[in-house]
Amino acid sequence: MRVADGDPRDPGPAAPDFSGWTCPAPLRDHLKVVMGHGGGGQLSAELVEHLFAPAFGGEILAELGDSATVTLGGTRLAFSTDSYVVRPLFFPGGSIGDLAVNGTVNDLAMAGARPAYLSCGFILEEGVEIATVGRVAQALGAAARAADVIVATGDTKVVDAGHGDGIFINTAGIGLIPKGVDIRPRRAVPGDVVIVSGPIGEHGVAIMSVREGLEFGVEIVSDTAPLASLVQTMLAACADLHVLRDPTRGGLATSLNEIASAARVGIALRERALPVPEAVANACAFLGLDPLYVANEGKLVAFVPPAHADAVLAAMRAHPRGAGAVAIGTCTADHPGMVVASTALGGTRVVDVPLGEQLPRIC
Repeated sequence: MRVADGDPRDPGPAAPDFSGWTCPAPLRDHLKVVMGHGGGGQLSAELVEHLFAPAFGGEILAELGDSATVTLGGTRLAFSTDSYVVRPLFFPGGSIGDLAVNGTVNDLAMAGARPAYLSCGFILEEGVEIATVGRVAQALGAAARAADVIVATGDTKVVDAGHGDGIFINTAGIGLIPKGVDIRPRRAVPGDVVIVSGPIGEHGVAIMSVREGLEFGVEIVSDTAPLASLVQTMLAACADLHVLRDPTRGGLATSLNEIASAARVGIALRERALPVPEAVANACAFLGLDPLYVANEGKLVAFVPPAHADAVLAAMRAHPRGAGAVAIGTCTADHPGMVVASTALGGTRVVDVPLGEQLPRIC
């Protein structure tokens, strides 16, 4: 029997069933994408965790690493993809072509893999000079040879003038993971020694100096470089490396926070031990930046069992990509999920994840 509107016997509308729902957009009040969503900070994490991950699903993706570890035909592989939208296309020490190789190769290496093959997709804007495309392609090919990987397949698309920014590149890569190697963020444990492979902040400041036409008395050069051979040297010294990460977008601070959160451990840094070059420190002071949040493209951070820390440090320092390696802190059971730094004045500060990005479009 249908009841009239307002009749007390009307049960009203049925309560909605929210079971199985996921948030379709990041938690913050952004109805449109903003630059911070691509910065590697909190906004990026929310976009991935609350929009993409629920849509795609799967246990492998849920690890949210820089590369995925998969098994195919009984062989363990690392598989990664990344896109490069850096502006300008050329900068001191490298170009978008170098980044497109080194960034993906390094993501594979952070799983302990030996990178083998890359795919390469170019998205070109109508009107970009063919000579510019040629320079980028030559740089990408040279970087692949230097990293000992093969560009095995690719694709090219062209978009209308005004709908791109010259050249965007996507690369994907695969590599073999040696037997017995298990490197992932959740393996960090209290007592691990935290080691960084060299000076931090050079890439981000190099990009900013060219982009803004700034001079700091000395040229700051990007550190873009492949790290797979350094990782293999480290594994020879200690096959049980717990965690490796290349601190690109969001810098060292963001990488450490991601590891602390994944493993539910605390990380205690010694601020005086952080390898910040004087030129980078001066540039960051001038620009109002914190070097801990500035991107790197040729450095890694490692979590090493304390019994093997000295051997790993020695091996790193004997390698050209790790000559400036230094221990910067330890893992602790205190303050799980949090990174803190002891300051030069004897105090302690929390090193949090940035909301967005200090320097957009740096990779």
